[in-house]
Amino acid sequence: QVQLVESGGGLVQSGGSLRLSCAVSGRTFSRYAMGWFRQAPGKEREFVAAITWSGGSTFYAQSVRGRFTISRDNAKNTVSLQMNSLKPEDTADYYCAADTLGQVTTSVRDYHYWGQGTQVTVSS
Repeated sequence: QVQLVESGGGLVQSGGSLRLSCAVSGRTFSRYAMGWFRQAPGKEREFVAAITWSGGSTFYAQSVRGRFTISRDNAKNTVSLQMNSLKPEDTADYYCAADTLGQVTTSVRDYHYWGQGTQVTVSS
């Protein structure tokens, strides 16, 4: 069983920064592709960023490219999302997700395990 626990959400002013972390249980974490998604009230869950099992490649939604950075530490079984220059439209619940087949995709349906989410609110 794979469990994911996010942390680091909160309230921040526009232009500020937050760092989200996701702790992942499971002995084969280093084989998983990992992603971050977000869901704003009344909207569909959307892709934010993803990283390959090695951390060698990263992928971003156009809306966050240049502002957000995804990273992972396979020794600690964690994946992080550094969010800079935050905007009110970044307000959402943020979820980390694991693709145990190691395939990086932007599709919600391709990820096998999900965390419970952490709330990010950006005030204007």
